[in-house]
Amino acid sequence: MKTVLDHVGPLDRSCEVSCRVDFMGRVSQHSEVLALPFYLHRIPAGFPSPADDYLETGLDLNGLLVRNPAATFMVRVSGDSMIGVGIHDGDILVVDRSETAAHGKIVVAALDGEMTVKRLHLKGGRCRLVPENKAFQPIQVGTEQDLQVWGVVVGVVRRV
Repeated sequence: MKTVLDHVGPLDRSCEVSCRVDFMGRVSQHSEVLALPFYLHRIPAGFPSPADDYLETGLDLNGLLVRNPAATFMVRVSGDSMIGVGIHDGDILVVDRSETAAHGKIVVAALDGEMTVKRLHLKGGRCRLVPENKAFQPIQVGTEQDLQVWGVVVGVVRRV
């Protein structure tokens, strides 16, 4: 069973899947809401100002990052092939399986069983997985290969 476009050129064997993902689990539909204070006022990066007068409401990170809990999971990134779009080694990606994996979207995919995160390029009957780091080459997906898109990246979580 082929999951790639039928009219795709040969794979460039010099490319490697350069950004691995470790699975953390699915977002529970019954997750407890953790509403953190959310301030309406933007905070300048310079002199601090009192912001209590600008408290808007609580902010639930699940509500902000998860659109469809039943179809959402999280993975931890290993590698630096996506640093050009702010995805770094150790980041946690929020991935939605219900989003359409269209041209230009960042996806988590398995190419011949090897997990990766890349930008999906579908043009001229060809399918490529494109890194966002000039140190890495795009991966041309061949018709003989098995490409399974697991979902579209909809958010990034990182500790500072």
